[in-house]
Amino acid sequence: MFSARMLWRFGLWALLALALLGVLQGAEWFSLANLQAHYQHLQAWYAQAPWTVRGVYFLMYLLVASAAVPGIVVFTLAGGAVLGFGWALLLVSFASSLGATLTLLVVRHVLADTLPAYMGPGMTRRLALMTRGLEREGVFYLLSMRLIPLVPYGAINVLMGLTRMPVGRFYVFTQLGMLPTTIIYLQAGSQLAALESVSDVLQPQVAAILIALALALACTPWLTRRTLAWLRRRALGARWTRPARFDYNLIVIGAGAGGLVSAYVAAHAQARVALVEAGEMGGDCLNRGCVPSKALIQSARIAQQARQAQGFGVQTGPVQVDFAAVMQRVRSIIAAIAPHDSPERYRAMGVDVVQAYATIVDPWTVELRRSGQAPERVSARSIILATGSQPLVPAIAGLEQSGYVTSDTLWQALEQASAMPRRIAIVGGGPVGCELAQAFARLGAQVSLVEAAPALLTREDADVSTLVQTALRADGVRVFTAHQVLRCETLPAHAGGDKLLVLRQPTRPQSETFAAPDAATAPDDAFAVPYDLLICAIGRKPNLSGFGLEELGIASDTPLHTDAYLQTLIPSIYAAGDVVGPYQFTHAAAHQAWYAAVNALLEGWGALRPDYSVLPTAVYVAPQVARVGLNEQQAQARGLAYEVTRFDLAGLDRAICDAALGAVPPGFVKVLTVPGRDTLLGVSIVGEQAAELLAPYVLAMRQGLGLKAILATIHTYPTLSESAKHVAGQWQRAHLPAAAMSWLARWHRWRRG
Repeated sequence: MFSARMLWRFGLWALLALALLGVLQGAEWFSLANLQAHYQHLQAWYAQAPWTVRGVYFLMYLLVASAAVPGIVVFTLAGGAVLGFGWALLLVSFASSLGATLTLLVVRHVLADTLPAYMGPGMTRRLALMTRGLEREGVFYLLSMRLIPLVPYGAINVLMGLTRMPVGRFYVFTQLGMLPTTIIYLQAGSQLAALESVSDVLQPQVAAILIALALALACTPWLTRRTLAWLRRRALGARWTRPARFDYNLIVIGAGAGGLVSAYVAAHAQARVALVEAGEMGGDCLNRGCVPSKALIQSARIAQQARQAQGFGVQTGPVQVDFAAVMQRVRSIIAAIAPHDSPERYRAMGVDVVQAYATIVDPWTVELRRSGQAPERVSARSIILATGSQPLVPAIAGLEQSGYVTSDTLWQALEQASAMPRRIAIVGGGPVGCELAQAFARLGAQVSLVEAAPALLTREDADVSTLVQTALRADGVRVFTAHQVLRCETLPAHAGGDKLLVLRQPTRPQSETFAAPDAATAPDDAFAVPYDLLICAIGRKPNLSGFGLEELGIASDTPLHTDAYLQTLIPSIYAAGDVVGPYQFTHAAAHQAWYAAVNALLEGWGALRPDYSVLPTAVYVAPQVARVGLNEQQAQARGLAYEVTRFDLAGLDRAICDAALGAVPPGFVKVLTVPGRDTLLGVSIVGEQAAELLAPYVLAMRQGLGLKAILATIHTYPTLSESAKHVAGQWQRAHLPAAAMSWLARWHRWRRG
């Protein structure tokens, strides 16, 4: 009739009710005067039935401890007075620890999820910061708080219940932490008749010793970190000579997204900073990544809209793409944005911009090598590595001989080409591969997209990647998922001289017909895809070689190892952006760069930990893919319970107005929430302007707002942003109490007569 879960929750709520009752009446039940008045009767009962009294005392102490009843100190004194020190110590030690653990479980299973929903955004953030600190160093804080008698026993249990400290660890260290004060109170219980008040138990000298010990334990994590940092600095001093004076407060190596933000922050903090870049200011994002690719995507979008114009009642002729003009527009877009990242702008801020190759020669010194000049060495208290990343190149037989480009070298190849390549093959079905595949297909190329995994965009949920794959195929992209690339071949001139990408996938669609590879060397299920341009887009790796890291003892593996504060093994050297990972996005690099700059400038005085919990991502295919927080596959991998609310954009008025006839479905919004609560765990959007539509959810998650707050917000009609209100309303309808709605219907019937 009742499930185990229902009984468990009923028991926890009953225990919580008992705690409230104890708070209201504890002072009356447990007072020193009451104990002294009944002391003789309790002694007589114990003499007649010692085991019964011990059992009753243990169970009562367990309940009192679980409910955190005021007057538990008097109950402890009673144990020492009636049972004697030995038995009382045994029973109180275990009962108090078990009671504290029960309180922890009540808070964890009843209040931990519901409490944040009733707190303001500021308090929610402060609570999250506090609980994260307790999770990292909770044992020290738990022991220290248990030693201080002034800290309420029940408050400690509630506070620890809001963290994820393992129950076993909490129990063990609770028992250890309460042992000294338990001994003191039990010994005082033997002098019960002489006590005039509970405050007489702790002598000032004893209390001072306990507080001093507690403070020492609380400071242990900080002292440990400071000691380790001091030892590391001593070790550095033994190997290198630290300059007596520094040329700069900060040297930043790399002028991509991470380096630019670090230099910007340091300059506005009035620090003297040098920004060193050997190549182009703006890094990959401006020159080879975000900016040129989005400019290309926009041209492809316009071309596709022109093809669909008839569906909107607009008659046009055949769409002609002038690829030279497209590339000229890409160049002009880069030129228009370049001043934002220019040396002139940063020099105006007070940054010394140095065009040179940089090598770190010791923890504080960087050697600068300019073309045609002698090397120069400059020093700084701290150094930030923001050297970005470079494309990974797959190990494919014949790849070097046949030729290929990456996302970095693509733009130079396109500039040199007299026209857009007619047949383009792309290896890699991640964000870069999908974006380029769709853009080139819309501009008129025959595009083949190859991915070894069973689906595109493998970090996204299956319904997201399926819709993207449908959209790409609708634009003419030939998608080959779960295909293995065997090799690259170039046919002889008499056979046409085609370049071939030989693939293998046993269950390929029979409707797809491509050139047959050499039967003597290929498996039976192999086939070849001809191409004029091959793009490798399988990912990127940190750019770490050539900066002197190995000589300093810093492993230049992938990615660069740093602590939670972006500090490398050498305290004066920090890193940010793609060299650190794991998020290779421009906005992630900028986020890390702010923290790296602040921590580098404060080195030795404090440190801030970057927060990645609300980091948005976007893939600029059409329809766009945007996400913040967890999706379903991530929640399942973490073992988290969640609810899904999905709203299809096909039901949104503005999406209907904007849609082309016969086009791909407009997409959907999918929200993950805590079961039974409107607390957001994550949001995935597939649709027009999804990256823009994601912003309210990012703000809501950052500020601790839920779907109810979104539902209560007025949205302009008709807009795509109304989808947020619709999905919130859908969640609200699913969580209306059925019984209350039934009674409401009856009330309205009664009102009608």
